[in-house]
Amino acid sequence: MPPLRKRLSTRFAAVAAGTALLAGAAAGCGSPDRDGEDSGSTGRSGAVEKGAFPVTIEHKYGSTKITEEPERIVTVGLTDQDAVLALGKVPVGTTEWLTSGYKGNIGPWAEDELGSAKPPAVLKDTGTGPQTEKIAALDPDVILALYAGLTKDQYRTLSKIAPVVVQPQGYNDFGLPWQQQTEAIGTALGQPAKARKLVAATEKHISDAGAANPAFKGRTAVMATPYQGMFVFGPEDPRTRLLASLGFTQPAGLKEVVGDEFGANISKERTDLVDTDALVWTVPDLKKDAAKLHANKLYNGLDVVKEGREVFVQDGTPYGDAVSFVTVLSLPYTTDRLVPQLKAAVDGKPGTKVSGPES
Repeated sequence: MPPLRKRLSTRFAAVAAGTALLAGAAAGCGSPDRDGEDSGSTGRSGAVEKGAFPVTIEHKYGSTKITEEPERIVTVGLTDQDAVLALGKVPVGTTEWLTSGYKGNIGPWAEDELGSAKPPAVLKDTGTGPQTEKIAALDPDVILALYAGLTKDQYRTLSKIAPVVVQPQGYNDFGLPWQQQTEAIGTALGQPAKARKLVAATEKHISDAGAANPAFKGRTAVMATPYQGMFVFGPEDPRTRLLASLGFTQPAGLKEVVGDEFGANISKERTDLVDTDALVWTVPDLKKDAAKLHANKLYNGLDVVKEGREVFVQDGTPYGDAVSFVTVLSLPYTTDRLVPQLKAAVDGKPGTKVSGPES
């Protein structure tokens, strides 16, 4: 299942779980030994800052109070583990999203931060919401669900297990910027200052890449995927924000079509939205999906195609996965691979081939 399909299934699913289910989980599975190594290393080098606890974090469902440093962290947010790792902690559980089969659901861009620690247990995305019983069995001190789509009922259910942190007010599900994601997790783990420094370093990596490519400034660009036709990512999607951080602007009318969602399918009448100076496609199969798109006469007649301004990124590769993750750790990895492709796309020479990398 491609990353978008998995996120859509998570976004619109609901779970019906109650107190009895949680009690059964605790009785049937038992609590792991908090001093053992049942499902991941928890300590590492994340130093709590002075005066960090207790802390109350405001969010879309109210507020969550964390009284002391969490040692056992479960990430329900599909990309939240990267900020945890960047802060020197290893979650005891992560939630599966992409299909590349990484141990502990830790991408190659975060392997250095994982180091020799035992990878986290991986909770499956079943399409019906968080695996409540398995989360309870991991005996967490905190549950992070920033890059997620928890319903209020799911939030209440998980809150019976441990304090739950979801995205702040004002952000759509899966629309929280990576900066706020990182800083919220830093606050929850008692390292707000370090989180801000990590954000600043990653922002500098991206801004330096944009400054080195002034041709990006003011050009239009959009990310899309051939999901049920043509699915474009909106202005509030983290991938679109990366393009903006590099200097690109979004096509006029994109927000109107997408609305309050992170993206939307476009009709044949709105293919103008992908006729941009650079068009980034994330696809399951480079050759097959490109051929299918080009077989569409309406699409194939657009200037973006005729002038060779398409960029293709293959899902299921480390590069493709990093493009979808958009985190404090994955962004430098993505930027270093995407920028050369974008540079070739906007060089004004239709004959320039926009190639690789494929991994």
